[in-house]
Amino acid sequence: MRGVSMNGVASDQQLLQIVSGTAPGSIADVVAVMQKIDQLLPSNDGLKWFNRLYLMVTQEVDTQPPAGGWKDAQWLTRLDVIFAGLYFTAIAGFINQSANTPSSWNALFESRFTPGVDRIQFALAGMNAHINHDLASALLQTDDELQLTPSLNSAEHDDYQAVNGLLENVLPSALQVLATGIVGGIAQDTGKIGRFLAIWNVKAARDLAWDFADHLRDLNGLARTLALTAQDQLTGVIGRSLLLPV
Repeated sequence: MRGVSMNGVASDQQLLQIVSGTAPGSIADVVAVMQKIDQLLPSNDGLKWFNRLYLMVTQEVDTQPPAGGWKDAQWLTRLDVIFAGLYFTAIAGFINQSANTPSSWNALFESRFTPGVDRIQFALAGMNAHINHDLASALLQTDDELQLTPSLNSAEHDDYQAVNGLLENVLPSALQVLATGIVGGIAQDTGKIGRFLAIWNVKAARDLAWDFADHLRDLNGLARTLALTAQDQLTGVIGRSLLLPV
């Protein structure tokens, strides 16, 4: 049955309970949910390694603001919370066998226990789904909620770019930890990190997400649905390519 892990129904039902609780209202709430997921999932579950990476970079970005602080901390915090919520919703949708679960996320969820796939591959496939599929929607939701339309010269875009810089610095070292620094885990080939980051670049993906959100803002109804569907399908193809056993 789709959505049932190799640990049986109970494990995924526990995961469902974790992601279906009260919606996070702060970064601390988001981190707490990710920590529960990390504690639950076994090491042979590929979702664990995306979740671990997401947890690591969230904590790093949260504790390392740029010099002078964020220009619009309220906007950035709300974006982070809404963004994480889309990840939790995708997990719940998959376990509940929802037809609305994005193809981009299915690429990871359906491969959770595929042998021969490295931890960093699972982690980057999750980043691909989350940024290429979810981030534009999170931007639109945040801007609508706060009644903003940030331009490229706005304080919000400056903060967004600052996060890009932090992620570019943090991601390689975080992937290095996943590949070699897992207690009790077999060390994996760190040479793959550079090769995969050459294929999938976090800054480029986030820049495209900002542009795609601006594009979606001008679309309504069927046109927006078609654009999101096409983007989801492409993201799923990229995710599956990242998850090929190597």
